[in-house]
Amino acid sequence: MQESLILKTLRGEATERPPFWFMRQAGRVLPSYLKIKENYTFWQMMQKPEVAAEVTLLPVNDLGVDAAILFSDILVIPYALGMGLDFTDNGPVFEKPLAFRENPLADLKPDPSKLNYIYAVIDEIIKTRPEKTPLIGFCGAPLTVLLFMLQGLGRKGDFPDAIKFLYENPEATRTLIDQVTELSITYALGQIEHGVEVFQLFDTHAGLIPFTMYQELFMPAVRKIAKAVRDKGVPFIFFPKGIGVGITEITPEDCDFLSVDWQTPLEIARKLVHPAIGLQGNVDPRLLYASEVEMERQLQPVLEFGRKHTNFIFNLGHGFMPGLSYEKAKFLADWVKRVDWQR
Repeated sequence: MQESLILKTLRGEATERPPFWFMRQAGRVLPSYLKIKENYTFWQMMQKPEVAAEVTLLPVNDLGVDAAILFSDILVIPYALGMGLDFTDNGPVFEKPLAFRENPLADLKPDPSKLNYIYAVIDEIIKTRPEKTPLIGFCGAPLTVLLFMLQGLGRKGDFPDAIKFLYENPEATRTLIDQVTELSITYALGQIEHGVEVFQLFDTHAGLIPFTMYQELFMPAVRKIAKAVRDKGVPFIFFPKGIGVGITEITPEDCDFLSVDWQTPLEIARKLVHPAIGLQGNVDPRLLYASEVEMERQLQPVLEFGRKHTNFIFNLGHGFMPGLSYEKAKFLADWVKRVDWQR
């Protein structure tokens, strides 16, 4: 496979334009995905290699993105830890979240073999992907995964019962973090062994606790996962959504690229983040509700940023949202390729 724009950028090489992909690109906005979804449950789509590989590659064909990201879910780690999990039409549901169990540590039994079907999916993607299309692997960061494990999906936006658990049960929390981290490392290395060329760690809820607490409890776990991935020569992207000025504490030892949410303008992020770390992001996905004229107007700062900085990957500040139109997503993808980045 010839080198792609994203692999060159991650290596620090200048390219004619920023590479781009979109979080949650495989689904939601794609009519082709919704058509496949008519015939399968979410679990079935994830577990059937041919179907999951097809879904993974849909955005490459339908949107023209520069990379595919594995079609999976961050909650496969709790599932492999022994938590009963079902993906319903209303989203994933745990049998009983840990915060509501008398002994939350008692029934967790890591079983890495429960992740084997995902490696079969990766094998199929590698076999069927178009030329020059790298595959991004991922998992959820320990904080975000643990919040779901503790509370489930009820009031998932702020996870009050899970946060309460963190404060009330510091020793159990550390044990759970260790268990999630160790299995996440096994999972990341398995993905790399089967062919992913880039790895992203999603911490969607990094901003729900004070950064000092995050730094003490969760950054050591992030660093462990990052080191395991980077020791294999695979670039590591870290996405701590909502972490705010905590990005000033991220070091080149922590990640190769930092994915920036929409709350932090790129120019400010560039001043705050160590210059050796590349940036990814940070388009507000809700911008796709605006007209194309307004989209172009609000994208001008991103264009100016990308003209000055070549260590930049164009992406969203979080994933595509339900109800966004495919036409707007395609307009955004085409805009990245059409405008003059003056490189």
